[in-house]
Amino acid sequence: MSASTPEHFGKYQLLEKIATGGMAEVYRARAFGMAGFEKILVIKRVLDHMAKDQEFIEMFIDEARIAVQLQHVNIVQVFDLGEVDGHYFMAMEYVHGIDLSRLLSRSRGLGPFPIPLALFITGEILKALQFAHQQVDDQGRLMQIVHCDVSPQNMLLSYAGEVKILDFGIARAAFQADTKHQIVRGKYAYMSPEQVEGSILDGRSDMFSLGIVLYEMLTGRRLFKMKSRDETLARVRRAEVPSPRGYRPEISEELEGFLLRVLSRDREDRFEDGQQMYMALTRLMVREGHRATNNDMAAYLKEVIEAAAVVAEGGETKKLSGAGRAVSPSAVVCMAVEASPPPRSVAAPTNTLVALGERWANVVSEKGGEIWERGDGSLLVVWVAGGGFRDAISRAISASAELQVAAQEAGYQLSVGIAPGVVRIQPDTARPSSGWVLAGPFYLARWLMNFSAHRGATLLTEVAARHVEGRTSLLGRIPIQGSRFINLYEMG
Repeated sequence: MSASTPEHFGKYQLLEKIATGGMAEVYRARAFGMAGFEKILVIKRVLDHMAKDQEFIEMFIDEARIAVQLQHVNIVQVFDLGEVDGHYFMAMEYVHGIDLSRLLSRSRGLGPFPIPLALFITGEILKALQFAHQQVDDQGRLMQIVHCDVSPQNMLLSYAGEVKILDFGIARAAFQADTKHQIVRGKYAYMSPEQVEGSILDGRSDMFSLGIVLYEMLTGRRLFKMKSRDETLARVRRAEVPSPRGYRPEISEELEGFLLRVLSRDREDRFEDGQQMYMALTRLMVREGHRATNNDMAAYLKEVIEAAAVVAEGGETKKLSGAGRAVSPSAVVCMAVEASPPPRSVAAPTNTLVALGERWANVVSEKGGEIWERGDGSLLVVWVAGGGFRDAISRAISASAELQVAAQEAGYQLSVGIAPGVVRIQPDTARPSSGWVLAGPFYLARWLMNFSAHRGATLLTEVAARHVEGRTSLLGRIPIQGSRFINLYEMG
């Protein structure tokens, strides 16, 4: 069928075939309504030979029965289920974009996949899964919906930056026959150990599968995929996960710990549900400065597609440059410091802020830091933590102690905030992209510095405090956005 000769299919018009699988074919289609109303959608039509398979038809209908109840911004919507001339079909939302599998394939030669975008995609899919997992029926009973096929092929990314999951076609719900739990369906390389073993599943199985997708986005490597089905299933059963930091050193220890918990073989060791996992993910993103939005997602898609077009026309593959997305992330430790005169009742300072600044600069240089901003009595210092956070945080703590001594000797009070994070440093400017001053760890360090003025002690984020064994105390929890919060720690 060509685009110029659309096929009429019931009340729909099939415009072009998008894909064909072993069980169904997918079309971009048009629906008509009153007063010339038209809507573009997707028709998923069962292939002729599968229409004779009663079990498959039951599953196909179950898919629609489940999906029609899942009205969520991150789930592809199902509008209609029917039969035309013996052909079963489902009418679904049309997402103008590409799936994650194709995005990862096209971006492979353009630099590592951006960590903030990988976490953003994970968070959006998590919201969809948690919504499905907590669905109840008309009597208020949990429906026990599990997707069972969370994989890059089933994650759609629109050109507007939306992230959606589709294909609940092999989802298990309480109304399905118990015998179906014994059938292993899905993509083997994205299954959980309990799914491979044919156990009764819950939402933690989907979260494990999502963890595999996140691992592969971050490292650019397949986690469990092997040459044969049996080898792949054996690896899934063992659930042995190599350190992602071994493939990508800029992944923080906290992010690695998060990922390894999601991918624990024993589901009792994983997050309890999608909400708990999402909260942990958002806290990590806030602490490490992994900010990403739908606009960032859309911009990255555009760059990848444009780069792929250049290659298709015979041009050379180039690293992406827009907004620093192809620049590898760097772990950094930021320290913001500021000196202020003591109260009038105390003796006047014995030195000028300019002279104090010179002494500070020498201390920072000795500790291996780099001054990114400097004013009279204030500094923003950065350590690029190529070898991990621990050494850089240790240097920052040591520097803060010496800066404190210098300030006191000159007759000033010192405020200090220390915040580690992950940023993309542009090679041409040696700084992150526009707006970096008020983003991520740079903003947090300044915020902590300002709060430190009322405490008279160095303040740190939770990530930094973990690397300062026994020398800090929890000051409190500060809400920063909705249900998000950060823990503040104070140097003893």
